[in-house]
Amino acid sequence: MATDATAKFQNPDFIPVPQPPDFHPELIVSTHDGLRYWQFMIAGSIAGSVEHMAMFPVDTVKTHMQALGSCPIKSVGVRQALQSILKSEGIAGLYRGIGAMGLGAGPAHAVYFSVYEICKKYFSGGNPNNSAAHAVSGVCATVASDAVFTPMDMVKQRLQLSNSPYKGVWDCVKRVLSEEGFGAFYASYRTTVLMNAPFTAVHFATYEAAKKALMEISPENASDERLIVHATAGAAAGALAALVTTPLDVVKTQLQCQGVCGCDRFQSGSIRDVFQTIIKKDGYRGLMRGWIPRMLFHAPAAAICWSTYEASKTFFQELNGSSNSGIVT
Repeated sequence: MATDATAKFQNPDFIPVPQPPDFHPELIVSTHDGLRYWQFMIAGSIAGSVEHMAMFPVDTVKTHMQALGSCPIKSVGVRQALQSILKSEGIAGLYRGIGAMGLGAGPAHAVYFSVYEICKKYFSGGNPNNSAAHAVSGVCATVASDAVFTPMDMVKQRLQLSNSPYKGVWDCVKRVLSEEGFGAFYASYRTTVLMNAPFTAVHFATYEAAKKALMEISPENASDERLIVHATAGAAAGALAALVTTPLDVVKTQLQCQGVCGCDRFQSGSIRDVFQTIIKKDGYRGLMRGWIPRMLFHAPAAAICWSTYEASKTFFQELNGSSNSGIVT
């Protein structure tokens, strides 16, 4: 019996069989992309900073156009607004307030993408095609990130105005605090959330649909063309979402720039009052001021953001994979 037992344990069938070449257990990703949440935050922060810095001049033109209803700038179109900025301040005028954008975009996008990923994991129930979960997660991410970004966005827009009375970011922050109080930093927060909630819903729905459609066109090359797919789908999503939410963006700009450079100051600060003021002064077309530069901003900005975000995620996935491959089990 002892001899038989020994023979059994010496059976070559018990020798570990090498795995097939395409079997990599250490590279299997979890249902949540195999990333830690601090990695989502870094990826989101990089994506947001690159996106907003690259497109900042277009955002400056949009701010000028949307503040025209009450400010003493007579230009109307994109070309006229751009010429007005260049004539009065030169190239530097296109970048006034970029410091505030740099301080706000990174932290805000870190919050945005990390909250989005947390909520997506919670609401999707493991279903990657749950569009409703994507929309709800986007709204949650918007509420959180706007709380971080709105103060710096207000500072940025005030600095972008022609003949802005502020010397820089910190001068603007100190003067607003002393002259208007802390609440001035969040005067447009409700409008921003109301704008970004549908913006996010349209953006993510369009992005997911466009990405799926593009990958179905050439599924055999989907992996090789991943960057192009993300960029194209992001551009389409950004452009459509920007167009749909332009009226609320005009209201947001009016609230953030009130009392500066000749802009009207609103007594109640309610969205309805601002809407009525814009329509009374400029008609319904006033609600669509800046829609062209807004689309010109958000289409490439979304393409840059999604491409950078996905590239950063891929980097962290490969980093995590190489770390796990060194672990002997």
